[in-house]
Amino acid sequence: MRSTVPASSIRCWGCDVMTRVALLQMTTGIDPAANARTMADAVVRAAGEGAAMLFTPEMSGLIDRDRSRAKQQIAREADDRVLAAVREAAAKAGCWVAVGSLAIDRGDGKWANRAFVIDAGGAIAARYDKIHMFDVDLATGESWRESNAYEPGEAVTTVMTPVGKLGLAICYDVRFPALFEALGRARCDVIAIPAAFTVPTGQAHWHLMQRARAVEASAYVLCAAQVGRHEDGRATYGHSLAIDPWGDVLLDMGGETAGLGYAEISPERIAEVRAQLPSLANRRVIAN
Repeated sequence: MRSTVPASSIRCWGCDVMTRVALLQMTTGIDPAANARTMADAVVRAAGEGAAMLFTPEMSGLIDRDRSRAKQQIAREADDRVLAAVREAAAKAGCWVAVGSLAIDRGDGKWANRAFVIDAGGAIAARYDKIHMFDVDLATGESWRESNAYEPGEAVTTVMTPVGKLGLAICYDVRFPALFEALGRARCDVIAIPAAFTVPTGQAHWHLMQRARAVEASAYVLCAAQVGRHEDGRATYGHSLAIDPWGDVLLDMGGETAGLGYAEISPERIAEVRAQLPSLANRRVIAN
């Protein structure tokens, strides 16, 4: 498990006060420059509304199912314009940002679906490459083969932030309990599950699975999502969520429009739930 940033470098968390977070629901298009402007503007607005941290969706920088066209826009991490713009905005606004994910050229013929956590000084505090690839054929006729272009990650990642210990996951990861077992063992305070869910799978499983992940980890779950009809023709489900450790939905941004939403989280609420239902303390390893 990869863990970064010492707790001593994070102010405010753990003092039994509410911390405000912002979720950006996006309809990301095929122009990274336009998407970068949307994200940078959201950083400034979120900070102005008192948010300590902004969360963005999966594939915030580019959504384009035409991989030949997308290839012209996907760069190595050091050259990614969206990442650079968000880092600059975070430093200017003094706001942490969890970039749900960007398509990053690994330099070996494959891309990474990579999440970034950026601190209030604009530095990269953590990276996470999506572990589980979305390779499915849906009953609607939709077919997706993420593994044709992307290389899966291998490391479970946590990082200390203004919202406590943050565990990272991306979209399809939500269906694989072993990852969340590991994040639960790490005693994450918050788990980010940014997404670009299809409409059929979102209608069937989105709220169910996200609430279940919050309950089993006794942690907040923050799910910034893509929404609506995108320039490349796909449609995404939306319903960006903030869920508390009891499984209560604090924020649901709906499935129609992009924008910013806010929620308040508290270490006191985490402690309260874990005391009432000590499932993490009572967990046992079951042999095969």
